[in-house]
Amino acid sequence: MQLLRTLCEIQAPSGHEAPLTEFLLNYIHQHAPGWRVQPQVLAGDDLQDCIMLVFGQPRTAVFAHIDSIGYTVRYGRQLVRIGGPAAEPGARLVGRDGQGSIECTLTVDEETGALGYEFTRDIERGTELTYQCDFRETEESVQSCYLDNRLGVWTALRLCETLEHGIVAFSCWEEHGGGSVKYLAKRIYEQYQVRQALVCDITWVTEGVHAGQGCVISLRDSLIPRRSYVERIRRIAAASGVPYQLEVEGSGGSDGKELQHGAQPWDWCFVGAPEDHVHTPDELVHKADIDSMLRLYQVLMQEL
Repeated sequence: MQLLRTLCEIQAPSGHEAPLTEFLLNYIHQHAPGWRVQPQVLAGDDLQDCIMLVFGQPRTAVFAHIDSIGYTVRYGRQLVRIGGPAAEPGARLVGRDGQGSIECTLTVDEETGALGYEFTRDIERGTELTYQCDFRETEESVQSCYLDNRLGVWTALRLCETLEHGIVAFSCWEEHGGGSVKYLAKRIYEQYQVRQALVCDITWVTEGVHAGQGCVISLRDSLIPRRSYVERIRRIAAASGVPYQLEVEGSGGSDGKELQHGAQPWDWCFVGAPEDHVHTPDELVHKADIDSMLRLYQVLMQEL
């Protein structure tokens, strides 16, 4: 879990993913020699802050977004949301501007709901603030800010250790409207003729999805993936013996929305562990679901 903790501690809100991109490239350079297959590493200005790893003769792509929610400093000690954080007054926020490091407190106006901060000085406008990381681990669970989606990134990195054929794409901006998956999908489709995907992200604990009962295969959220593809995934999961749950929701979304709205005929399915306290500093995931998620991805990438 030390790798997961490190990932959660890196500040990389939507639009400023570069610090995590740099960490990932260094991690890949250091650890890839020990992986079963050496991937082709694609990164640079033509991919902005995204990274693509190409293994063997790929048939399926895994998309894991590296950005997080957060806040942008406006004027007059106001804050603007990045994505959809559950803004609770008193939450500790951190960041850095031209005057130095920042540890401040989130405020919420009781009458207007306007967001702001308490700090010893004014913070420079445009500064990004993220939740202060308090990583807690027990025998059964991990709890921290930004398990969504640093746990998806962790799963993708661990998947790389044994992956023989496939593409792992680390995407940006997912929490704030997306944008990067469209050009990643176009490049993957045109260059490698791959058009089936798994979305490696984190979903919610609900009345029908429970912590500790396995990774979630989503039958739908605000979008509906092609049923024949999802059924293939269900059959593979059932034969594998890996615990899993089925999710049916009418809201929410992921990188899958850009695949479905794109110009290429992509099949996609969301597969990820459920978490409680979504988009707060206290996101909680059961370790059994983390284990299930990694094992299921290993099987799916081999069989699809």
